[in-house]
Amino acid sequence: MSESPKGTPPQPLKGVRVVEFTHMVMGPTCGMLLADMGAEVIKVEPAEGEGTRRLLGAGAGFFPMFNRNKKSISINLRDPDGARVARELCASVDVVIENFKPGAMTKYGLDYDSLAAVNSRLIYVACKGFLPGPYDHRTALDEVVQMMGGLAYMTGRPGDPLRAGTSVNDIMGGMFATIGVLGALIQRGISGKGMEVQSALYENNVFLMGQHMLQYAMTGQHPKPMPARDNPWAIYDVFTVADDEQIFLAAVSDGQWKVFCDVLNLQDLVNRPELATNNDRVRVRPWLLETLRERLRHRRANELAEIMEQAGLPFAPIRRPEDLLEDEHLIATGGLADVRVADGEMAGQMVKATLAPFTLGGQRLPVRLHPPKFAEHTNEVLGSLGMTEAEIDRLREAGTVS
Repeated sequence: MSESPKGTPPQPLKGVRVVEFTHMVMGPTCGMLLADMGAEVIKVEPAEGEGTRRLLGAGAGFFPMFNRNKKSISINLRDPDGARVARELCASVDVVIENFKPGAMTKYGLDYDSLAAVNSRLIYVACKGFLPGPYDHRTALDEVVQMMGGLAYMTGRPGDPLRAGTSVNDIMGGMFATIGVLGALIQRGISGKGMEVQSALYENNVFLMGQHMLQYAMTGQHPKPMPARDNPWAIYDVFTVADDEQIFLAAVSDGQWKVFCDVLNLQDLVNRPELATNNDRVRVRPWLLETLRERLRHRRANELAEIMEQAGLPFAPIRRPEDLLEDEHLIATGGLADVRVADGEMAGQMVKATLAPFTLGGQRLPVRLHPPKFAEHTNEVLGSLGMTEAEIDRLREAGTVS
């Protein structure tokens, strides 16, 4: 990897050692963010490899997206020797992450209580579907909690609940777990003792719904799904224009409305008394939007975008995910980085991946390690525990590690 022109990017978690027993998205997101910030993150995979290595379709990007900057080791936890090796590894680290069903780690002596009895400084991160309570026995997926947590209701049209277009709870659940780890590391620096951190998909989803829950509590009005909501702004919508292109246009203040009318040659509307204030315009919103759609439908989207940008007005082209790979802002600001695919037909090829969406010291956090090949670092990690090559070879021959 090439160095940033400004020098080596900050690694605030350098020296922190993490082991993750994770799969899919939520747990791996937490591990990836810690790794991005400099932690040594060791991914423990089963003998067949983590399942997202083999996913197709919408899951094809999971492994290369959420497993950069990590090392891979394979341990057969069902083998008593494998569970012993895993416990020995956990005794050497600062943070353990897991996202399996409640009780799964207890079978191997890898639960918080067992590990903390040996390593009192351990920070243990449990990424679950639900925090402990009446629902914690249920199998959770992002889609499950979106449906039961109100997000699908708010996203779809009335009577047509629709999941959000990305793994929003998995990713944010991993983010909140990371926030918990950072807080626990600070507390450990004060007290010398670790703690358990829990994050859950359902509670994450409910947090996202908090503004709508309070909307109901404050107004007594049931929040309508976003496509049918009572919009507080008159001009705040998607317009279909020339060649069936689409663009989002907005004017959310009276000042913006005047500029909007001026730059789009709509001066006849700006002085109409029934359109004087935003609330006035909201009262006649259906008529106003119909009028604007008729006036703008022959304009080109790129022309409107240029006018809105020059005027300092809110706008957005309607893009697909693949369009973002060529986004000039992401390219100019270093928001995309090359990662090498570890598995499947594209193994060894380079693809663009998004980096963590923040800077430290003015720099984005880079890819230091490509998503690992399966069990790529088994010898290195076990060697760091003091095992000899001969001992590792015996474990591999016995099927305890790969």
